[in-house]
Amino acid sequence: MKKLLLIALLASPLPCGAEGLPDLGDVSQAAISPQQERRIGEQSMFEIRADRSYLDDAEIGDYLNQLGYQLVASSSEPGQEFEFFAIADNAINAFALPGGFIGVNTGLILAAQSESELASVLSHEIAHVTQHHLARMVAGQKLDSLAAMAAIAAAILAARSNPEASQAAIAGMQAGAIQRQLNFTRTHEQEADRLGLDTLQKAGLDPHAMPSFLKRLQSATRLLEGNAPTYLRTHPITGERVADIANRLQHAPYRLVPDSLSFHLVRAKIHATRKTPQEALAFFTNALGSRKYGNQAAQRYGLVLALLRNDQPARAAQEFAPLQKQAAKNPMIAALAGQLGRTDRNDKGAIGFYRTATQNFPQHRALTYDYAEMLLQARKHEDALKLLNEQIISHPSDPRLYELQARTYAASGKRLEEHRALAYNYALRGNLHGAIEQLELAKQAGGSFYQISAIESDLRELREMAGAHGK
Repeated sequence: MKKLLLIALLASPLPCGAEGLPDLGDVSQAAISPQQERRIGEQSMFEIRADRSYLDDAEIGDYLNQLGYQLVASSSEPGQEFEFFAIADNAINAFALPGGFIGVNTGLILAAQSESELASVLSHEIAHVTQHHLARMVAGQKLDSLAAMAAIAAAILAARSNPEASQAAIAGMQAGAIQRQLNFTRTHEQEADRLGLDTLQKAGLDPHAMPSFLKRLQSATRLLEGNAPTYLRTHPITGERVADIANRLQHAPYRLVPDSLSFHLVRAKIHATRKTPQEALAFFTNALGSRKYGNQAAQRYGLVLALLRNDQPARAAQEFAPLQKQAAKNPMIAALAGQLGRTDRNDKGAIGFYRTATQNFPQHRALTYDYAEMLLQARKHEDALKLLNEQIISHPSDPRLYELQARTYAASGKRLEEHRALAYNYALRGNLHGAIEQLELAKQAGGSFYQISAIESDLRELREMAGAHGK
């Protein structure tokens, strides 16, 4: 993840200058278009999805996108395409990539004490994207060479994911260039604060959550004797910024904005899955026993997950019964109900359950995965393909959907389609050479002129990308 942007710049099929980098032209203007930013971000995501820290959890990803798009709708560019994703890292951090890709560490999700606090971070990162700060930071430096521009761009990205890597990336640059980069970053942070506050208010969330969260992180910094949370190091807070936020909120009324149940369930799921099974079981047992803090429904949800991880399905079902009565209309609760129901090995009943659940929650991918699995087991291949094809239209970057599609094609004896679906699965997971091998196998399986032409086109693009990435 430390070399993402530099790789993306080299790999991106943009107009290039003599050094193989995008021809930025007049650096006094933003020379990277929104379309080019998106291309850079997409290629960066190949690296991110291949990294072991990428959290491939559809429920957490769907929640972040639901909250994120609630904010995007109230942002300065509501038509901008975004993808929000989670990184399995305890560090309190979040970062924006070019073109609308926003990563959030699990540590930050757990550190946020309200949904509005989490939303305040997302709205800040959304503003970095809608204001095209990456293009402005690169083009506005007026450095001496394209190589220097690429180095500073790589440093900016590294700062979003790894502050230590950022320091190393900046170390070789001239002191004047470093200072210009830092000054420009402060300008961007103030602009992102201003727009983020406006977005929070328009989206119906609490704008006071932004300074509240930042002040709590600053207090943690003092307690840690200078060991600042990563978010403060990658988004430096100055007295001027804090004062500016306070001034803008001086006349904004305080209002209680209740958290969604999904916010608490996602936090519980992170605790339940990131801890060891035994630690998770003790954590939620103690939380429910004390009844002094936290959301009781979410804590019971976490306890059920912990019991399943500890291979106690009977007790998990017993603990789930009151939760189902309390929050049956939540998609995460529905997915957990399906998971528990599958332990009874009643395939016919499970298929009926998932048919209804996916109709009630059509965009909840965890339910789609499980429903497709049940249809495969029941050899209902046409039903499975219909379900998966519909989901791929809505989620074209989800490798799990292509994996399930490939298995369904294999069970149907459709070899060309199987290998092509596997190629997309491999490519989205960052295995470009594996994707190329699958497309070669698809060609050998035979097909129509149209199918072979489409495969050849995919092969050309993947080979170009693999050569640029060295993969």
